[in-house]
Amino acid sequence: MDLTALLLSRIQFAFTISFHIIFPSFTIGLAAWLTILEGLRLATGRPAYRLVFEFWLKIFGVAFGLGVVSGIVMAFQFGTNWSELSRMSGPIQGPLLAYEAFTAFALEAGFFGVLLFGRQRVAPWFYLFSTAMVALGTTFSAFWIMVNNSWMQVPVGYVVENGMFVPNDWAKVIFSPVVWVRFPHMLLASFLTGAMCVAATGAWYLLRRTFQAEARIMLRMGIYLAAVLVPLQIYFGHLTGDYVHDYQPAKFAAIEGRWHDEQPAAEVLIGIPDPDAETNHYAMSIPVLGSLIGSMSFTSKEVGLTGFPREDRPPVLIPFFAFRIMVGCGLVMLALAWVGSWLSHRGRLEQYRTLLWLIFLSFPLPFIATLTGWFTAEVGRQPWTVYGVLRTVDALTPFLTTRAATISLVVFCAIYTFIFSFGVFYIYRLLRAGPVGHLILPAPAAFPSRPMSIADGTTAVRHLPVGE
Repeated sequence: MDLTALLLSRIQFAFTISFHIIFPSFTIGLAAWLTILEGLRLATGRPAYRLVFEFWLKIFGVAFGLGVVSGIVMAFQFGTNWSELSRMSGPIQGPLLAYEAFTAFALEAGFFGVLLFGRQRVAPWFYLFSTAMVALGTTFSAFWIMVNNSWMQVPVGYVVENGMFVPNDWAKVIFSPVVWVRFPHMLLASFLTGAMCVAATGAWYLLRRTFQAEARIMLRMGIYLAAVLVPLQIYFGHLTGDYVHDYQPAKFAAIEGRWHDEQPAAEVLIGIPDPDAETNHYAMSIPVLGSLIGSMSFTSKEVGLTGFPREDRPPVLIPFFAFRIMVGCGLVMLALAWVGSWLSHRGRLEQYRTLLWLIFLSFPLPFIATLTGWFTAEVGRQPWTVYGVLRTVDALTPFLTTRAATISLVVFCAIYTFIFSFGVFYIYRLLRAGPVGHLILPAPAAFPSRPMSIADGTTAVRHLPVGE
């Protein structure tokens, strides 16, 4: 086994998944918000909702395309770098990925075209229905991916036959209690990402004193949604911690920075873990709180990393610091959302430009929280790929060389950087341009059965006024 090839393959997978997760975490929440916007437009008839919808639909389309392109590459790695994982877990992971294609991609691809080209060709109720189906498709995508990943975290419903993991109870795989904790946690993270990005964009426009009617819609809806979503996310985050505590005690000890068994256990707020000395330097701890968080008890015994063989311990530094960064981002978003919602309710939010700047500058926080949450989950799972039954070193392609892994990593990094640069630049251009001041719509007569009839240069146009 080439250990350098193993390290390079792990870096490559970490790089590609980190790049990819940015876009689904944004588009899943944005698709749900677009559904709300379209519903409000039908219910109230306000043109501003239509303008905001059309504006964010363009951004959704670009981000959705980037997510699809970056996600396709993910499947290649299972065959090139992780063929043993594919061989052994293929009977379970293969069908789960197929279910994603047949449900999520079918809905997204089938109805996304209606969103882009069908507003004047379908009834308003069907356009709203199509928007909801795209949102449902993105949700299904998250669901099947979380089922797949949760099975790797806590494998259930399988037997080993001929060196492969073969499902013997799909209900246990799909309806595992771990799935129904982790899936809402990821879904709420996506909704929160969309809400904070929308609110940050609204704050940016208000600071620039442009598109103020649309900016108020973005800011208020984003802030109000975040104010509700963050507490729910914290609750499901606690439930996720409970599953880690029960099923992955070594990961939980690494996250907590707990080296030795403690009863009752203290909670390490911050410190610098030292794996060699098996201690934390400059640690700040709160007595008893560790037992309360881990077991909802003031007297429980909590296990430390020294209770596990060194070869079964995860790396400590990454999950320890990543978890705290994630929690810190969540608390900052909670403060901004609650203060902003209170001021917005009193009609005073726009008077506090400092708060508007803070909301605008907060747009990276949900992405950072999502990435550090995944780092905590995935690095904390080490040294296992399928927890407790397949080590990462045994999941690698046996004949993979350092040279092949290096070339693959360089090519992926170059392509992803190229795609990311142009995609983000184009999204920035759309954000800079903002919602258009009017909508130019072809007259009904421009839609006979002949597809090219609107290109004859004689089509009339009408303007939709802007306003609240």
